[in-house]
Amino acid sequence: MSVVPSVAAVAARTPADRDRFLDLLRISSLVVVVAGHCLMLTVTVSGTEVHFGNVLADLPILQPLTWILQVLPLFFFAGVAAGARGIGPGTSWGAWLFRRTQRLVRPLGYFVAASAALLAVADLVLAPGWHRPLAVTGVQLLWFLGMYLAVLAFVPLLATHVTSGRRMFAVVAVIVAGTAVVDAVRLTGGPMELGYLNFVVWLVPAALGIAYLRGLLSRRTAAILACVVLVIDVALVALGPYETSLVTVPGQRLSNLAPPSLLLAGHAVMLCCAAVAVAPWLRRLAARPRIWWSTVIGNTGAMTLYLWHMPALLTVLVLSHLAGVDRTAPTEPGFWWATVGQLAATAVLTGVAFLALRGLENTPLRWWDGPVAAVRGTRSAAVLLAVLAAGLAIAQATRWGLTPHGWTWFAGGAAALLAARLLTRA
Repeated sequence: MSVVPSVAAVAARTPADRDRFLDLLRISSLVVVVAGHCLMLTVTVSGTEVHFGNVLADLPILQPLTWILQVLPLFFFAGVAAGARGIGPGTSWGAWLFRRTQRLVRPLGYFVAASAALLAVADLVLAPGWHRPLAVTGVQLLWFLGMYLAVLAFVPLLATHVTSGRRMFAVVAVIVAGTAVVDAVRLTGGPMELGYLNFVVWLVPAALGIAYLRGLLSRRTAAILACVVLVIDVALVALGPYETSLVTVPGQRLSNLAPPSLLLAGHAVMLCCAAVAVAPWLRRLAARPRIWWSTVIGNTGAMTLYLWHMPALLTVLVLSHLAGVDRTAPTEPGFWWATVGQLAATAVLTGVAFLALRGLENTPLRWWDGPVAAVRGTRSAAVLLAVLAAGLAIAQATRWGLTPHGWTWFAGGAAALLAARLLTRA
């Protein structure tokens, strides 16, 4: 088990100029995402067939809740705002990016290896119908890590352009307008694959995070913009072609998340601007000793928490099935009691995994975490491209999970990360 410092020790180690708002935003958004995953996943077993479903598909009336639960834009906003502090005149873009990649990717190898081992054990004790659902769902959440790496590859470029309020609005407007054009084309008979160009939607919270860091977005402007965009988002659902749910739900005609849509772009603007508007209140909340302690401990194991909550949840679902208790659908008797019990068990398992494995996230690996050279020019650009390729490959791998096709994409991502490490060796 990793050693957890005391409240007093955490307070003593906190620099006076630490922006606690960003730290609180980052970990709280991650916790909301984790809770949403645990709440929504259902299991239906029929003979040899196993299907993982979503509560939102069975109870569409709950889909508006995703406007509260879909808070990943806030993680991108806070993460980029905190990381962009290290970008200034003369900064090596490649070195800056790879230092952040080192920490993010460090626990990934452990997780993928353990997931493969757990899948092998499950294959020994469960019917064959469980293999593919577990193989895909077990690593599906890695799309977020892949997309975050891809966004980080663009941060140095964004940092050079987002230098005034006018430029910030221009960058966001171009991304949103481009997303609208792509949606218009694919919704009027164009190729649906065109929608994957909309991954640039995730650059919206990144641009707003840099704007917050540099004081380019006032609280008043942010509050007004959040309200205006919220009204537009509601109109896009009420009058336009967009689905209510901001996460992918089985049976959707058009997902707002995979690939991202104009509605998700608007949601990102609204959430990030709302966060800026209430920043002083959140900063004061984070200053409370125990809340700050929880925030710091959570952030020092954020990737561990995010990665390992899904194996914990799947373990609980499998054990529940073996005990004859399947959480199938909200209309089934006892569904909500089973939900409470499984959420509690998942929380306990996730907590144990967090304490046991958090140390791996914070223990440098000899070769991977070696010194990073201040690469310049073509070499720096190659690092950015390698990390971008790795992120996109990891995101693509999650479509197939731990299957032969998925392993091919994971291998491609690993090769790109290896290239980035070789390019940045001091």
